[in-house]
Amino acid sequence: MKSIKTVDAVGQVLYHDITQIIRGVTKDVVFSKGHLIKEEDIPVLLSVGKDHIYICENDETMLHENDAAEILKELAMGSNIVAGKVKEGKIELIANCDGLLCVHKEGINAINSFGQMMIASRHGGFAVKKGDKLAGTRIIPLVIEKEKMEKAKETVVKVSNGEPLLNVIPFQTKKYGVITTGNEIYHKRIQDTFTPVIQDKLAEFGGEMVLHEIVDDDFEKITLIIQDMLDKGVDMIICTGGMSVDPDDKTPLSIKNSGATIITYGAPVLPGAMFLMAYSKDNKPIMGLPGCVMYAKRTIFDLVLPKVMADVPINREMIDRLGEGGLCLGCDICTFPNCGFGK
Repeated sequence: MKSIKTVDAVGQVLYHDITQIIRGVTKDVVFSKGHLIKEEDIPVLLSVGKDHIYICENDETMLHENDAAEILKELAMGSNIVAGKVKEGKIELIANCDGLLCVHKEGINAINSFGQMMIASRHGGFAVKKGDKLAGTRIIPLVIEKEKMEKAKETVVKVSNGEPLLNVIPFQTKKYGVITTGNEIYHKRIQDTFTPVIQDKLAEFGGEMVLHEIVDDDFEKITLIIQDMLDKGVDMIICTGGMSVDPDDKTPLSIKNSGATIITYGAPVLPGAMFLMAYSKDNKPIMGLPGCVMYAKRTIFDLVLPKVMADVPINREMIDRLGEGGLCLGCDICTFPNCGFGK
C-alpha cells in the first residue's frame, strides 16, 4: 500500500472506501474501493480531508480491511443470521427469524483481545425479531497481517469448539396448560387476573393455552391435574399461586410429587425470587410463577421464557448467574429488554 498526494492521483485506483460526512445530511461511502480516480473527483476527495490517498501495492503478507472483515463474519455468523454488505472493514449481522439470540462470550472476548479487530454484539439470552441488528464486525486499520488473522481464527475455533459465535434459535409454537391455584379464586372470592397476563406474554412467542384448570389449595389435586395435562400432551405447564413459604402454599410440593425434576425453587432475581423451574419425566417444562408476575412489568419470567420457548434447557447455573443484573428498577417507562435487567 502506497500513499500519494491526492492532487497527483488521477488515474490511480483507490485501495479503500472514502466516507463523506455532512452533519444532518449524510454519512456514507462517496468513493468505493477499486474506484478509478478522475479529475473531477479531486475536489471531493480534498473536501473530505483526503490530502493523500492510498493505492494498492502487492503485499502477500497483508489483508485489506474488507477481506479480513469477511473472516470475522465467518467466525461469528451462525444459524438464522444473514450478513450485510462489507463496507469500510465493517459487516453487520442481522437476524433472519424471530428467536433467541445465543452469544459465545468467550469467543467474542478472544477476538477482541487481539486488537486491530473487533466484534460488538447484543447481549445473548434475549428475544430478537427478524431484521434486528445483532452484531457488527470491524477491522480497525486499513490493512492487517494475514498471520494475525489466521492466529485469531485458530484461537476462536479452539475456544468455541468450531461453533459460530452467534446463533438465533427459532421460537417453537407451544401448547401449554395453566393451573391456577388458591382457595380465593376457586371459591370465586376474587377474579383470576393472573391467567390473562400469562396468555399475553406467551402470545408474543406464538404460545397457545389449550388447558386451564382452577383448583383449591389441595396439593394432591394439583399433582393429579399436572399429570392429567401431561397425559393430554401439552408442551408446557405453568402453575400460579401458592408459591411462597406459607404453610398453605402447596404448589412446589405438588410439582415435586408429580415426579418432575426440580431445577430450582428460588432465583436471585427481583421481582421473582420465589420462581420454580422443573422438568417432567418426559422433559416438558413446568414452571411455578410467584405472584409478582401478575402485577410487575418485568420479572424472572421474562428472563426465562425466551429460552424455554426456544427449547434451550434451563439449568441451575443459568439461574444462579442472573444475580448480577437481576434487579429490575421498575422504571416508569419500561424499555426491556433494552435495559440492564437480566444483563
